[in-house]
Amino acid sequence: MASEVEVKIRSAVTNVLNASAAMSRQLKNPFRKHLFLTGIHEPMREELTLENLQVTGEIPTALTGKYARIGPNPFKPDPRGHHWFVGDGMVHGIRVAHGKAEWYRNRFIKAHDLEQKGGPVAAGGPRRGKRDTVNTNVLKLAGKTLALVESGPFPFELDENLDTKYSTNFNESLSTAFSAHPHEDPKTGEWHAITYKSEEQNTLWHIVINKDGEVVSERAIAVKDGPSVHECSITEHYVIVFDLPVTISLAALVQGFNFPYRWNQNHQARIGLLPRHGSVDHIIWCEIDPCYVFHAANSFENADGSVTIDCCAYESMFAHGSDGPNGVPCGFERWHVDPVARKVSRISIDRSPQEFPRIDERCFGQPYRHAWVVSQPGETVSNFVADNALYHHDLKTGEKRSYRFGDGLVGGEFVFVPRSDQVSEAEGWLMGLVIDASNQATQLQFFDALNIEQGPVGAVHIPHRIPPGFHGNWISD
Repeated sequence: MASEVEVKIRSAVTNVLNASAAMSRQLKNPFRKHLFLTGIHEPMREELTLENLQVTGEIPTALTGKYARIGPNPFKPDPRGHHWFVGDGMVHGIRVAHGKAEWYRNRFIKAHDLEQKGGPVAAGGPRRGKRDTVNTNVLKLAGKTLALVESGPFPFELDENLDTKYSTNFNESLSTAFSAHPHEDPKTGEWHAITYKSEEQNTLWHIVINKDGEVVSERAIAVKDGPSVHECSITEHYVIVFDLPVTISLAALVQGFNFPYRWNQNHQARIGLLPRHGSVDHIIWCEIDPCYVFHAANSFENADGSVTIDCCAYESMFAHGSDGPNGVPCGFERWHVDPVARKVSRISIDRSPQEFPRIDERCFGQPYRHAWVVSQPGETVSNFVADNALYHHDLKTGEKRSYRFGDGLVGGEFVFVPRSDQVSEAEGWLMGLVIDASNQATQLQFFDALNIEQGPVGAVHIPHRIPPGFHGNWISD
């Protein structure tokens, strides 16, 4: 842990860098057309409540609850130094019950950052640091709906109508930063996360939350250069740590860029196998060729003691521009991690560009068979928008099924929901948002998870464009 003197020095340096960055931002072009502020990404201005939405086909009658998805939605868009990842958070939700779509709501996450721009009054609750924008994931944890982000701010708890209640540090049990991607172990009910702070470049943290929603463990992990760690995964005995060559860049920060992380070819790429219990000194670091991963589908242990990781990988990231994610995609890969040789070998499952892998979460951390992914543009620099498709990978047979959404239609992440807790893996539905860019409208589409090529079984129609965002989940009643 840092001493009080170290904390004060770090705070003073951070204040100087932030002041320099603010001055640099003011010198940039305020009229520049920004890829992630215009066109399909243009932010919504209003909070809406729409009831009794149109449905085509059939919504599965067993589903009672709401689909919620969050993303950045800048309240006062300013292209100077802007990055897609830092916009004010807005959550969108569609409630369904008895085969009907009862309502749609979109709500800003009521942060102090938003209030200072003239937005709604900030919600109460504890804060960590000066910035509190939350915009990356929304999920149900210990019975509470939480909006999440990485690298600093505490989560915000939302009510049943998706209005912000307050920020939370899990009943004062969380003392460090949190993650956008905590993962639940379906066998134990524990949640695991790997977290980081931009102001502390030599440390990551492994956070464990019990099934009652309280932090029971915070373990510091020594690293170098301040890596950006978006994701983690688990196996029966390990937590997977992705220490990859995207690190904080003081040069980018001083130049006024709001997201100061860049590709760092001098940072050794490695995968950590952190024992879930005991000392972090026993972490097994395994070198890997330079690459970057936002999202892993799953990971599990093999009979010989090795570990399998399935993920969407990039040859590089944040090396070709400052507006948003950019890099050379490798596609969907299977990694074999050898803890004895401390090496990682990579096998391509599907080379076509794709992102947002999801599985049947009841199999998380265990051997599994099915994964669903959405295709992405193949360009190095883009706004992550193109006509695309939904993929189903059968990892036992090697079969790939697909469904193309159609001309002018852009699908985002799709989440799996089982028909019941008792059914076999992959018996259930997929749901996700599809933007109709031509007609400025959006659909929440539902698929039979094992027959996606047949198209959606039903759809809820939202009569406006919901800007592309990040992660969503089904929040059951």
